[in-house]
Amino acid sequence: MSNPRRAIPLLLLDHTLLAKRRNAVPHQFALDAIASLSPATRPMFGCLAVYVADKIVLILRDKRDETADNGVWLATTEEHHGSLRSEFPNMRSIRVLGKSVTGWQVLPADAPDFEEAALRACELILAKDCRIGKMPGTRRPSRSGATKAAESPQRESLAKRRAK
Repeated sequence: MSNPRRAIPLLLLDHTLLAKRRNAVPHQFALDAIASLSPATRPMFGCLAVYVADKIVLILRDKRDETADNGVWLATTEEHHGSLRSEFPNMRSIRVLGKSVTGWQVLPADAPDFEEAALRACELILAKDCRIGKMPGTRRPSRSGATKAAESPQRESLAKRRAK
């Protein structure tokens, strides 16, 4: 015969234990440096994307396991690499993106001039330097979602009704 179940007392939990723990902002000093522009932040790729007005300007990255591209990522284009490299000699393309040259460039956290370079980039953002900042692209529906919508019977009947 089995043992009767014991009544387990319900513990009252503190609501602060239920709240999701927020990660610390990586390289907070960079965000503080452009605070007067009222930047908005959003998580992106396990990092923190920084927007000023409607442009993405930086991504702040500090991952423990994959440290090669930790630092401050600059949203720029290939045409500005040369002029930016003259100001940031340690700037390079981001390796995790898999291309030899990318529009995004990183000021590596392990560079000897990292904080100085990151703060200089923030000065350029404050000065509204056109070399830093991109308009984010519009989101496209996933291929499977688009295919499903195209094959939808509802879509076919709607098309037939419009054709009449």
